[in-house]
Amino acid sequence: MSRLGDLIRLERTRQGLTHKQVARKCGVSDKYLMEVEAGTRIIADDQARRILKAMGMTQQTESDFTLDDIAATVDLQSAVPQLSKAVEAKKPVKTEKSEAKTESDPGVAGSIWLDALSGVLKHVPVYNAVMKEVGHRLLPITNGKIEGASPDKVFYFMAPDNDLRGFRVQRGDLLLVVPAQAAVDGAIMLLQTPQGRVLRKVKRYNDYQAMLQKYDDTFESELKNYNELTFVGRCVRLEAELT
Repeated sequence: MSRLGDLIRLERTRQGLTHKQVARKCGVSDKYLMEVEAGTRIIADDQARRILKAMGMTQQTESDFTLDDIAATVDLQSAVPQLSKAVEAKKPVKTEKSEAKTESDPGVAGSIWLDALSGVLKHVPVYNAVMKEVGHRLLPITNGKIEGASPDKVFYFMAPDNDLRGFRVQRGDLLLVVPAQAAVDGAIMLLQTPQGRVLRKVKRYNDYQAMLQKYDDTFESELKNYNELTFVGRCVRLEAELT
C-alpha cells in the first residue's frame, strides 16, 4: 500500500471530492488516481505533491509536519479514526462568510487537516550528553502515549561513549528514554551524576542497592545505594546506524 496514495485518498475523501473532480484539477486520469490510491501504481513524490497542492493541502503546517514526514512515518490506515475526530473538532462553524473564505483560500482546509496530525505525531527531541538538542525524530502517538509515556516526557539520548558497547550500544547511537525514577531490573537506564548524565545497565541487588554495569573492552560493575542514585529514565528503544 502506498502511503502517499493513502494521503491523497484521505484528503480527497475529507473534501468530499470524486476521483473525476480531483483528476480534472490535477490534469491526470481518474483511472490513474484510483490506481495510486489503491497502491497498484507507484507515484513520484513531486507528482503526489502536485495532486495534494491542487486539492488545497499545504506543503507544511504550523506544526512543522512536511508531507515527507507524514508519508515516511504515519500508518494512515490506522490513523483514520483519530484524524477524523481531530478534524471534526477543528472545523469552524460554517457561515456564508467562512465558506466564501474557504473557497478563496484553498490552503486553509489543508492546514486544518494536517494540523490534526499533531494528535497522532510528535517531534521527539534528540539530546546529546550535555542535554543540548541536536535533532528530532518523528514518532507516532498511540492512545495519547509514546511507549506508554506522555509524549512531552519522552526524548532521545545520544550515547556519548562506548561504555555499553558490550550491550550493543555504541557512541552516537540514539536511545529513546521514558521517565523512570526507580531502578528497573535488567534495563539500560539514564542516570544523573555529578559528572553529567550517563547510561548504565542496572541490576537490582537488594531492596537498598543496585549494580551499575558498563561493558566496553572489559565488564565492570559498581554497587550503589539507591539514595546515591538519581534515575532520569529507562531506555526502551535503540536506533543505530549500520556501518
